[in-house]
Amino acid sequence: MYQLILLIPTSVDIKSFDEKWPSFLEAIEQMPGLLRESVSRIDQLIYGQGNFHRIYTFSFPDQKSLEKALVSAPGEKAGKLIHELTEGKVTLMTAEFQEDSLDHIKSFSSQKNGS
Repeated sequence: MYQLILLIPTSVDIKSFDEKWPSFLEAIEQMPGLLRESVSRIDQLIYGQGNFHRIYTFSFPDQKSLEKALVSAPGEKAGKLIHELTEGKVTLMTAEFQEDSLDHIKSFSSQKNGS
């Protein structure tokens, strides 16, 4: 799976951002291949230099699907809107996404120990 990741820094006026967010969401949800979306609302910076209000992720089946979605009409509209919403302060990334459950991971340890 591949994800489009948006980092919204604390330098963005989050109240204004939230008011305009639905227009962006409407555009991005029309992107072909979109499977899932998530948001992390940051409440504390424990260590490091990045200060963010939010992290949004938008998941696609694979890199090719994500790239196709980004250049689609809804993708281009969403790109324009996110830059307007954040006054160009957004950080955009793509990443391969992998996930595993702890039970599954522990099963390998059990197999190694002969259980």
